[in-house]
Amino acid sequence: MSVLHPETQETSHAERAITTFGPDFPFPYDDWLRNPAGLGALPPHLHGCEVAVVGGGLAGVVAAYELMKLGCKPVLYESGRLGGRLRSEAFEGDSGIIAELGGMRFPKSSVCFYHYLDLVGLGTQPFPNPLDPATPSTLLDLEGDQVYVEGDANLPPVLREISAAWRDALEEHADFSAVQHAIRTRDVATLKQLWNRLVPLWDERTFYDFVATSRAFQSHPFRHREIFGQVGFGTGGWDSDFPNSMLEILRVAFTNLDEDQRLVVGGVEQLPRRLWAHAPARCVHWPAGTSLSTLHQGSPRPGVSKIARNGADLAITDRWGGLKSYPAVLVTCQSWLLTTHIDTDESLLSHPLWMALDRTRYMQSSKTFVMVDRPFWRDRDPQTGRYAMSMTLTDRLTRGTYLFDEGEGKPASICLSYSWMGDALKVLPLPVDQRVSLMLRALAKVYPNVDIASHVIGNPITVSWESDPNFLGAFKGALPGHYRYNHRMYCHFMQDGKPPAERGLFLAGDGISWTPAWAEGAITTALNAVWGIVHHLGGASAPGNAGPGDVFAQIGPMALPD
Repeated sequence: MSVLHPETQETSHAERAITTFGPDFPFPYDDWLRNPAGLGALPPHLHGCEVAVVGGGLAGVVAAYELMKLGCKPVLYESGRLGGRLRSEAFEGDSGIIAELGGMRFPKSSVCFYHYLDLVGLGTQPFPNPLDPATPSTLLDLEGDQVYVEGDANLPPVLREISAAWRDALEEHADFSAVQHAIRTRDVATLKQLWNRLVPLWDERTFYDFVATSRAFQSHPFRHREIFGQVGFGTGGWDSDFPNSMLEILRVAFTNLDEDQRLVVGGVEQLPRRLWAHAPARCVHWPAGTSLSTLHQGSPRPGVSKIARNGADLAITDRWGGLKSYPAVLVTCQSWLLTTHIDTDESLLSHPLWMALDRTRYMQSSKTFVMVDRPFWRDRDPQTGRYAMSMTLTDRLTRGTYLFDEGEGKPASICLSYSWMGDALKVLPLPVDQRVSLMLRALAKVYPNVDIASHVIGNPITVSWESDPNFLGAFKGALPGHYRYNHRMYCHFMQDGKPPAERGLFLAGDGISWTPAWAEGAITTALNAVWGIVHHLGGASAPGNAGPGDVFAQIGPMALPD
């Protein structure tokens, strides 16, 4: 358990573990996926019907996979490589060491993510987060002062005080225990009542406002808020999220997205790639052994350059001029691409929805990795008895440094720096070698007796997601007042009330979800879109297994007045 997260409450056997059940839309996606009746059915005359999926990230591949199982022929368009921001980059050679450039830690509460992970047979292990029992040691280096902790024990008083203040602030401002109890018991009525009270209170107020105005933090000096921003809870420093709407943070806290996180052994990019090649045990219309790969002759279509209306259908033009029409199109790429990279007919979406897509704010992120000859950080310093190097949180340029141990006798890897927003922009124009030099120089001030460079082998790997033309940023970070925008995007799959000109184009991806940056949001919005497409084509959910659109009127997200 993270030191800076409220303690898990004692629960009865009738309660489930915390999952991403709501809070905005408390629909049991895990139960829906597991139900042997399946997700729905299409009219038989539409079996084999082609549906376009724009973007081969996790949302696009999951949606295509489920549509294929229902008898559709998904046609997936991808401008880069499968996986999207699940990008596992291998170091040169055959060491098997990879750098996770996008998503790298996946909380156990992400039940849909683990559903697909189990389906394709991928394993996980604990992620070496700061102050986690699975992490040999953590070093906090702030303003030149250092705090060393092995595992999650022997925390200094200031960290215990900050942990208690955060726990008390969540109780004071957000009924934390009551909300989590409603999530555990799947008490929809209580959860909706509690969350709908919080939405208007915190949509227009920041994370920092939440912390600074709580009685718990006001009883401590500013230094406690400053350290909280640097150290955060669960995954590390959160000060880059201080300007965000507090609703973003409450969703993470309520659903334990920052708790009990694991990494995917061998790299998470395997998940979309294995789903691409996976032949479902049951598949309507298609013969045994059919997979997305076989339906595409092994490769997705090129990237999309234009989306337009063609009568009742939608016409897709790819980058090489290929033109094809479809009765439904699912767009899973970053929303800004619809106005900057893809010539999208403006009449396909309402003006309020265009406003939401364009005003969505994306956060910057940078990572720099090196491969090293061995996990030298497990050596003990003979003078201090400490590990030679630790998972490091600092106010220096590196911000977060993570150590990945592949076992004795094997090379290892170090994420020298994982940074956000302004810290990521500081290195944006720099080539990889210069980035590594800067990071090593900063870490030399933290570990003056450790020659990290002498252990580096091979070529370093880096990423700045904001400079990638297919992404333009790492993920969405809603600002105060953006709840209405998110509501428009998330609810768009419910299309019965829309004019005919605005039907047939669907949206999915973590940027459409209420939980940007988390794979679970990409998957659940993909599942929403699957329901929407089936409904649009005249199909329906399986008897006894109601889908998200079937219950949306009863439990859908609350709307704030415009």
